[in-house]
Amino acid sequence: MTQETNARRPNIYDVATAAGVSKSLVSLVLRGSPGVSPARRAAVEDAMERLNYRPSRAASALAGNTSKTIGVVLDDYRNLWFVGLLGGMHDELAPHGYRVAVADPSFNAHIDRTPVDGFMSLRVDGIVIATEPSESMLGGIDVPVVVAGNRDVIVPGADIVANDDLAGARLATEHLLELGHREIGHVTGGGGAARLRAQGFEVVMHERGLTAHIAQGQGLTTESDGYQAALKLLDENPSITAIFAANDTMAFGAAGAARDRGKRIPEDLSLIGYDNSPLASANLLRLTTIDDRSGHVGIEAARALLGRLKEPAAPPRTVLVGPELVVRASTAAPA
Repeated sequence: MTQETNARRPNIYDVATAAGVSKSLVSLVLRGSPGVSPARRAAVEDAMERLNYRPSRAASALAGNTSKTIGVVLDDYRNLWFVGLLGGMHDELAPHGYRVAVADPSFNAHIDRTPVDGFMSLRVDGIVIATEPSESMLGGIDVPVVVAGNRDVIVPGADIVANDDLAGARLATEHLLELGHREIGHVTGGGGAARLRAQGFEVVMHERGLTAHIAQGQGLTTESDGYQAALKLLDENPSITAIFAANDTMAFGAAGAARDRGKRIPEDLSLIGYDNSPLASANLLRLTTIDDRSGHVGIEAARALLGRLKEPAAPPRTVLVGPELVVRASTAAPA
């Protein structure tokens, strides 16, 4: 036997030969089939141990029609909201033997049209879509789907698990109003969650008979978008004493805009974000924010997907996770 052969990883055929059984019987053992006699199961397991055989997930998927993998499509690795979401999903899925694979629209874009195409080639058991779904993305899905977060595009047959963004926006706006602010601005971006947060802000301001000042950057929810939108608000409405940002990342951009316009936080400008990301509790800003409980959204998304794997034809459900106000040092009564 050559050195090259010695270095080769053993495969399912090597196990079958060493155990004196067929490749099909090895597949049955790998799938945990109850139809294998104890003696033959022991022979296969002994052969795998002697050969130090580790079954590939791809081979197991082909043999057992399951990969024990859940695909998650997200839109921006830099968005810290996904940290909590993925952590919650892992905590719920790991005890059931599932692992999580993550991709964004640029993942293997040179090979696959969408992340869903890549996941389908990996034979995932289900998909959580945590971004705005596209029509091209939806065309290739043939496994159970759960949508995480409020989105503008409806995925037929999919469960929806999201933070209650309207309620969260109300908490944020009412907090500023209770402090005594009346000239309040909102920086926002595109997408379902941001749209609902802007809508909630408008509703509360109109209930109080106040003007809802709203600005966008380039239509996204990045730090740069928050900076540009806040500059526009402050330049066009010098009387603004508070800003509610669609997420914590935009809030940090708004803080930079306040600095560049000579405003101190919270003495001259109160600032509140959304998501309660790890950045929010940093001593740099100590940002008041809305905790969207993204970890719990991840847990509920995983539970919904596990349920849909058991009952694929069940009617789709919507689960809303209640938000919480977290008060820190970035908000105060107007001077």
